Amino acid sequence: MVSASFTSFFFYILLSLLEITILTEGEKLGYSTHQQNFTAYELKNGRSSDSDLSMRTLSTPSPALIFPPNTQGFQNGRGSSTSSSSVTGETVAMVHSPPPTRLTHPLIRLASKHQKEQANVDRLPDHSMIQIFSFLPTNQLCRCARVCRRWYNLAWDPRLWRTIRLTGETINVDRALKVLTRRLCQDTPNVCLMLETVIVSGCRRLTDRGLYTIAQCCPELRRLEVSGCYNISNEAVFDVVSLCPNLEHLDVSGCSKVTCISLTREASIKLSPLHGKQISIRYLDMTDCFVLEDEGLHTIAAHCTQLTHLYLRRCVRITDEGLRYLMIYCTSIKELSVSDCRFVSDFGMREIAKLESRLRYLSIAHCGRITDVGIRYIAKYCSKLRYLNARGCEGITDHGVEYLAKNCTKLKSLDIGKCPLVSDTGLEFLALNCFNLKRLSLKSCESITGQGLQIVAANCFDLQMLNVQDCDVSVDALRFVKRHCKRCIIEHTNPAFF
Repeated sequence: MVSASFTSFFFYILLSLLEITILTEGEKLGYSTHQQNFTAYELKNGRSSDSDLSMRTLSTPSPALIFPPNTQGFQNGRGSSTSSSSVTGETVAMVHSPPPTRLTHPLIRLASKHQKEQANVDRLPDHSMIQIFSFLPTNQLCRCARVCRRWYNLAWDPRLWRTIRLTGETINVDRALKVLTRRLCQDTPNVCLMLETVIVSGCRRLTDRGLYTIAQCCPELRRLEVSGCYNISNEAVFDVVSLCPNLEHLDVSGCSKVTCISLTREASIKLSPLHGKQISIRYLDMTDCFVLEDEGLHTIAAHCTQLTHLYLRRCVRITDEGLRYLMIYCTSIKELSVSDCRFVSDFGMREIAKLESRLRYLSIAHCGRITDVGIRYIAKYCSKLRYLNARGCEGITDHGVEYLAKNCTKLKSLDIGKCPLVSDTGLEFLALNCFNLKRLSLKSCESITGQGLQIVAANCFDLQMLNVQDCDVSVDALRFVKRHCKRCIIEHTNPAFF
């Protein structure tokens, strides 16, 4: 005969299994019961009609916008499968009305009653829930909007939609942006006043159509990141900067078709003579825009006169002439990178030196035509320089380092790796003048020895990072550095030091 305790235990296990089954199938049953309250639109091959838009006030984008077909669950591993098209490899954008307030199926009512006793999350006030939702990416926020009516209202709180962030190479991001902006425009038709940031970096399926949607619907946009989206062109970028007058941060790194930043012709004509043809962008990253030339840089400089941060890494067609144009118009630049621009020489350094004390960050890594002469220009006029990356500039010697150390005494970070002509003599000048130095890279400096490192360690107590990989440095010298600079992380290739 089975004991009473065993019977209770078995009944408890049975109820638990039933609850799991109910919770797993609850959404399916609820949606089938209330099918009349749901409206689905398949935005496929451009078949959506204007009449569909009349229902958008009660719609929420499905996670199928964010995930491709057959993608399972949330990114944190706690979700369920997404809706997808019956056509393999195509994402279907579903738009649903808010979930019903109460489900009518008896089994689901039983599960809901049990959940009220168990789910403490329902006891949290609205402001706490919104704070939790603020940490979710766009795709998971759309999922939360489908849980219940309360979560629907909270998930579409305007405070949560200042930023749209989408990632993934297979996402149909053009369609996702179109449906999301439609939903966000329901209170202010055709305009998303709350949206300030759009980050779709790495979404390779983004095209000019997606950027045009942003330009038309987001006049308050301040930040746009489309790095690695190589299908976008100049025309789409022109639309964005012309229709989003508050845009300050633009990242088009890796967009190989972008050769210029300018206003559209229509926008230029509409501007008053007093306003001119200027764009409010302050931060511009055009890294790996291989086809950018001096003429394009000239146009950028003439229109983006408020630039303070400009990154032109690996824009291999830029020359000293392009930098001359830049310095004529953009006199407020604080950070500038021309790394791997092999045609930039000492003449370009003379132009950059015109920024004087405004320049705080400069990267000229692997610009093989720069020598001590160019370093002298920078050191003489840019006395407030804090960061300099001159790795791979093999023409720099101890004389250039000496002039830099004596004039840029507030230098905090210096990279002179792969400069074979820099020796312990140059390090001594650094140690005796740049006491605030925190980061120093000497990787592959063949002339550096332990003596130079000991001089640096004895004077630069705040040193936090030292790179001496592929340098002929003894273990005793490394221990000396560690003893005097206790917070310093040493990157080395000496197996005897640990």
